[in-house]
Amino acid sequence: MSNLSVTVSELYDLSETIASGLFAGVTYPWEALPAIHDFIIELGKTLPEELYQNPGENIWVAKSARIAPTACLNGPLIIDEDAEVRHCAFIRGSAIVGKGAVVGNSTELKNVILFNKVQVPHYNYVGDSILGFKAHMGAGSITSNVKSDKTLVTVKAKDRVFETGLKKMGAMLGDYVEVGCNSVLNPGTVIGRNSNIYPTSMVRGVVPPDSIYKTKTEIAEKH
Repeated sequence: MSNLSVTVSELYDLSETIASGLFAGVTYPWEALPAIHDFIIELGKTLPEELYQNPGENIWVAKSARIAPTACLNGPLIIDEDAEVRHCAFIRGSAIVGKGAVVGNSTELKNVILFNKVQVPHYNYVGDSILGFKAHMGAGSITSNVKSDKTLVTVKAKDRVFETGLKKMGAMLGDYVEVGCNSVLNPGTVIGRNSNIYPTSMVRGVVPPDSIYKTKTEIAEKH
């Protein structure tokens, strides 16, 4: 299924996250979502005290990270080195914020892995999702993680439908993905590495790597 680009190895450089161990034995990234909560608690216990502080129950924050006093942090949570959490960010828990990542003003996170250098800097909602190295979500873009009919989420590719078994799944963004402002990534969206999503897009299913998504019927290959 390599042409679909939906596996962990096709989407992510695991050397760019403290959560690499979460993906051991995992083929598709959404399979890791239910394990994030417990993984963070166990990983947090191993983090060196000289680099991380423990400001609350099951919360570990790197001493080099910058946290706005108005940010709301709930565990289990790891904020890695040199990350920035800005004014009025709301982290609901079960989140890993990677090295040098930015969580911006009024952005909400829940059950997510942000790889190193990810940016969700302005009015974003990211839930039940995994964002690869240097992925960026433009202002107002969100992941929608529950179907309106509350049925289980599927990932729909051209020639295959993946049954996730999950009621809640947002988006899997590969490394270097760029999402334009005010876009909605519907439940079960997977965006391949190095792809760009036009602003105000409504995205569903699998977007190939190295693509420019304009509409669901117009996806151009990057050159």
